[in-house]
Amino acid sequence: MIPSQTSRMAPAMSTATGGIGDKIRGAMAVGKTRWGMLALVFFATTLNYIDRAALGVMQPILAKEMSWTAMDYANINFWFQVGYAIGFVLQGRLIDRVGVKRVFFCAVLLWSLATGAHGLATSAVGFMVCRFILGLTEAANYPACVKTTRLWFPAGERAVATGIFNAGTNVGAMFTPMLLPLILHVWGWQAAFLCMSALGGIWLLFWGLKYFNPEDHPSVKQSELDYIQKEVEPEQARVPFTRILRMRGTWAFAIAYALTAPVFWFYLYWLPPFLNQQYNLGINVTQMGIPLIIIYVTADFGSVGGGILSSFLIGRGMNSIKARLLSMFLFACCIIGVIMAAGSANLWVAVAAISLAIGAHQAWTANIWSLVMDYTPKHMMSTVFGFGGMCAAIGGMFMTQIVGHILTVTSNNYTVLFTLIPAMYFIALTWMYFMAPRKIPTITE
Repeated sequence: MIPSQTSRMAPAMSTATGGIGDKIRGAMAVGKTRWGMLALVFFATTLNYIDRAALGVMQPILAKEMSWTAMDYANINFWFQVGYAIGFVLQGRLIDRVGVKRVFFCAVLLWSLATGAHGLATSAVGFMVCRFILGLTEAANYPACVKTTRLWFPAGERAVATGIFNAGTNVGAMFTPMLLPLILHVWGWQAAFLCMSALGGIWLLFWGLKYFNPEDHPSVKQSELDYIQKEVEPEQARVPFTRILRMRGTWAFAIAYALTAPVFWFYLYWLPPFLNQQYNLGINVTQMGIPLIIIYVTADFGSVGGGILSSFLIGRGMNSIKARLLSMFLFACCIIGVIMAAGSANLWVAVAAISLAIGAHQAWTANIWSLVMDYTPKHMMSTVFGFGGMCAAIGGMFMTQIVGHILTVTSNNYTVLFTLIPAMYFIALTWMYFMAPRKIPTITE
C-alpha cells in the first residue's frame, strides 16, 4: 500500500479494536458520502412499505366497501406476489446491466403511478390488477438497495448499513397506521392512495440529483473511496444468467430467503386483520395504531441491532460468514416466542411476542443479505439477489394462498400459522450453513 493510502485509511483502521463510539467516529472520519447514499435507499424503502402496508391497514374498510371475502383479500395479495416475483428477477438483472441509478428511478416512478391507480379501483379484480403492477415495479427496491450497499460499504459496515436501510420497512409500516386514519377521516380511502403516490415524486427528485456510484460521485473524498474499495477482489468475467444459476451461492441464498421472507409479508398483510379480529380494535391511532407502532419500532431496533452484532464479531476477528451465521442462529432462537401470540387473551402479551419475533426477523434479514453480499462478486450482486427475491416472492404467493385457506377452514384461527413460523428459520439456517460459500469465488466463463 502506498503511504498516502495508508494515512487516508488510518482513522478507520485505528479504531478496529475500539468501542462502538470509536468505531462510529473512525467510520465518519474517512468521509460521509456513503451515508448520504444510504439515506436515499432508506427513504426509498420507507416509501416502498408505506405503499405496501396501506392495504393491510385499510382492509376492513375496503372489505366492507367492496364485499371482499378472506379469499378475495388473499387473491389480491397473491397477484402482488406474482408481479413481485417477475419484477425481482427481471429488475435484478437489469440493475447489473444498465446501472442502479436509472433502473431504480424508473421503477419508483412506475410504482408511484401504480399506487395512485388504486384510488380508481372499484372491485377486488381492480385491486388485483393494481397490486400486480405495484409488485412488478416495487421489486426493484431491494436489489437496488443491496447493490448500493455492496458498492458503497466495506464488509465490516455492510450489516449495519443493511440494517439501517431495511429499517425503512418498519418505519413505513409504522407511519402508515399513524397517518392513514387522519387521511381516511378527512378525504377517504381514494385520497390516501393519491397522497402516497405524491410522496414518490418527492423522492425521485432527490435520487435523480444526488445518487452516483462511488467512482463517479463528484464530491466523494479520496480517503472514503479508498476505504470503500480497500478489499481486493479478483477480476471477474461477465457471465450469462444461466451460469449464475449454476453457482452454489445463488441457491444457498435463494432457498433460505424463500423460506423466511414470506414471514414478514404475513405480518404486513395479516397482522392488522388479526389484531382487529382477536382484540376488536378499530382503525384509529389509539386502538390499531399504537400496537402496530410498538411492533415496528421494535423491528427497527432489531434491524439495526442485528447488523451491529455481526459487525462487532467481525471487528473481533471472526470471519464474516461465520459472524453472520452465528448471529442468525441467535435471532432464530428469539423468534420461538411468537407461538404465544395466537393463543393469548391479552393484547399486550401478543404485541410483546410479535414485537420480539419481528425484531429478530429484521435482524436475521440484515445478516442474510450481508452474507450474500460477502460471497457474491459485486458485478452480479443484483442478479443473484433478484433471483433469490423471485424465489421468495413465489414463496409469498403460496403463503398468501395457504394463509387464506387455513383461515377459511379454521374460521380465522391463527394458531397454526404462528406455530409454523419459527421452524422456517431453523430450516433456512441449516441450509445456509452447508451451502453458503466461505469466500468470493473466482468466476470463469
